[in-house]
Amino acid sequence: MKPLERVDYMRLSVSYGLAITAIVLTGLFGVQARGDTELPEGQGRDVVIRMCTGCHPIEMITAVHLSKTDWQRKVEDMVNRGAKGTPSEIATVVNYLSAHFGVEGSGLQSKSVATVSALPNSNSITPSATISQVTSKQLAPFPNWQLPIETQWPAYGNDLGGMKYSPLTQITPKNVGNLKRAWTYASGDSGFTFEVTPIVINGVMYLSTSMEKVVALNADTGQEIWRFDPHVSRAREHRGVSYWPGDDHTSPRVILATSDGRLFALDAKTGKPCNDFGDNGVVNLKTGVTDNPNAPYSVSSPPAIYKNLVILGPELPENGRYGPSGDPRAFDVRTGKLVWRFHTIPQPGEPGFGTWGPNGWQNRSGPSLWGIITVDVEHHMVFCPVGNPTDQVYGASRPGTNLYSSSLIALDADTGKLKWYFQVTHHDIFDYDVSAPPALIEVHKDGRSIPAVAQMTKQGLLFILDRFTGKPIFGVEERPVPKTDAPGDEAWPTQPFPIKPPPLARMSMTRDEVSKITTESAKTCTTQFEHVVQQGPYTPYGMQPTLVFPSSEGGGNWAGPAFDPKLGYLFVNVRNLGTLAHLVPFTSGGQPSYMKVKQPFEDQNGYPCSAPPWGELIAVNANTGDIVWRVPLGEYSALSAMGIKPTGTPNAGGPIVTASGVLFIGSTTDYRFRAFEAKTGKELWSTQLEESAIATPITYQGANGKQYVVIACGGAGHLRSFVKPAPKEQRDLVVAFTLP
Repeated sequence: MKPLERVDYMRLSVSYGLAITAIVLTGLFGVQARGDTELPEGQGRDVVIRMCTGCHPIEMITAVHLSKTDWQRKVEDMVNRGAKGTPSEIATVVNYLSAHFGVEGSGLQSKSVATVSALPNSNSITPSATISQVTSKQLAPFPNWQLPIETQWPAYGNDLGGMKYSPLTQITPKNVGNLKRAWTYASGDSGFTFEVTPIVINGVMYLSTSMEKVVALNADTGQEIWRFDPHVSRAREHRGVSYWPGDDHTSPRVILATSDGRLFALDAKTGKPCNDFGDNGVVNLKTGVTDNPNAPYSVSSPPAIYKNLVILGPELPENGRYGPSGDPRAFDVRTGKLVWRFHTIPQPGEPGFGTWGPNGWQNRSGPSLWGIITVDVEHHMVFCPVGNPTDQVYGASRPGTNLYSSSLIALDADTGKLKWYFQVTHHDIFDYDVSAPPALIEVHKDGRSIPAVAQMTKQGLLFILDRFTGKPIFGVEERPVPKTDAPGDEAWPTQPFPIKPPPLARMSMTRDEVSKITTESAKTCTTQFEHVVQQGPYTPYGMQPTLVFPSSEGGGNWAGPAFDPKLGYLFVNVRNLGTLAHLVPFTSGGQPSYMKVKQPFEDQNGYPCSAPPWGELIAVNANTGDIVWRVPLGEYSALSAMGIKPTGTPNAGGPIVTASGVLFIGSTTDYRFRAFEAKTGKELWSTQLEESAIATPITYQGANGKQYVVIACGGAGHLRSFVKPAPKEQRDLVVAFTLP
């Protein structure tokens, strides 16, 4: 079997079709394969011509230099996708390519090595592309080097399966303390939440600002190349853009989905809308899901890319009986035409129909699907984290389990057909939408390697499931949970708990667990606790002030875990916070309903009333389900000055991890960006930022051979009240670090 740390990059190459070839030869820089280059003479030349050049111009081979190990992987991948050859012929091809187009080592250290992947067959119609011209001023800063895909960060989670893992090794536990700021980019936008994770392809960084403008930067210098302004009518949280590498007929595209319900395809070289996509470069996402042009329909996460499909779901209001559908949909990346749609509220005759009561399914708003969607290209699967049903904390109008809300669903990526589902919250009345990216990992158990998916939840529970069946690898049991006192509603009597791992975030609280950071805090928090209802995990919001753990912001958050395939560890940051609220009546779609009204659960200085740690970073052995280590994440300087050990802070955004064993994370409300040793949880380095970094970082290798680590910072968003001292004006900044 191929080494695990390489498997997902091979799948990434397959997923993009001619991803790297499009970049290297016919992509961003217009380099054309001429097909008139001769292969050098040597043993095996005839076999190479027969096996390889039937599908590829010869120059696609002569343009690259790889190690023998990487050529072996490439040839194996070519055979897996249809090339014909005996084992002896395959070995001959590898030896020939290594002899004439080889480099020493893994290929990762070569600054100009390009990686080639073959384009899978496609039955889709390819429209002619309209390529906008750029001025010499625009083109001048655009890099013209070619870089292997392994050294870049081409999607939100790096690979399409969302591992957030990089094979780069230049920055190590021994030298990470020497990191220095390389450059800082200010977008000019301010005052909104900035949660973006940039992507980097072939030395160009693409990102969206808090006002959803798309910018392209030179990834080595931070110099702006172009920008595109969609003029959004309403700005909300926005976590980035996606990249499609193009094909033989269509140039690479940057995909932007906006908070006002539009989908743009931009030319990756110029930033101009692609006129052959939708209506002059834009698709109205409200079409087909609502008749109300003013209905809220927002997309906050970068869409998933699978072959020539753009797959996405919306963020919708969580209160209101009627409204737009939250169904995931797939659009053709070249034309903008709808290819498939899956009903997350089953319609008559579909599996799952009847789980919303007799009429609860009709014209119902949502459920949202605002989290990151991940893709297993090799097995043609897409994994969607589905949000909670409306109304978010009251379900009298929807008796039943309410499939497929608050679920992880696995779909056929080509057709949108359901393969399996796993519901993490039945009849959700807790605001426990599934928002974290499902991370596609490998589990080694009982002598077997099991393709798996790891789903972190707001409840602080981590479910590790078989990727092909949805069955829990370490077991799940349904446990009784408290009833609700909301008139007319009935809480589902049980909820699923994984047998392993144990809960990663606090799910309940007792009187003894109030904060005692000071004598005054203990008194203030105890008084509050004595006047609330708290019945353990899945305490529903009630008619009296109710303390729910974890909070509606979640124990886990929208960024999800990172996975180190060498260690077999999943890394998750959590919050140990509760929500104090009570129900009040309101009208939902002309029907009586209830919504929650929050109250602060804080001490006299605004610190949480639950005992610290308030934020943690945790490593879980995915092969055993055991917790390996856990450490507080973040600190309040004022409390540290009082001699109080680090308490951790509320956090959002997530970690990444590298092959050298370094984990990077921002996420905290203390303005810090940190590095930890992945194996032990030891903090190795931290630096002060201008703003809190409520985002997930990236790492990549520049054209100068240096490894960079980049984080976006721009304010704490929903966590702003936990920033001490209170934040001032927040600005969009992107900050890059590298070794001197």
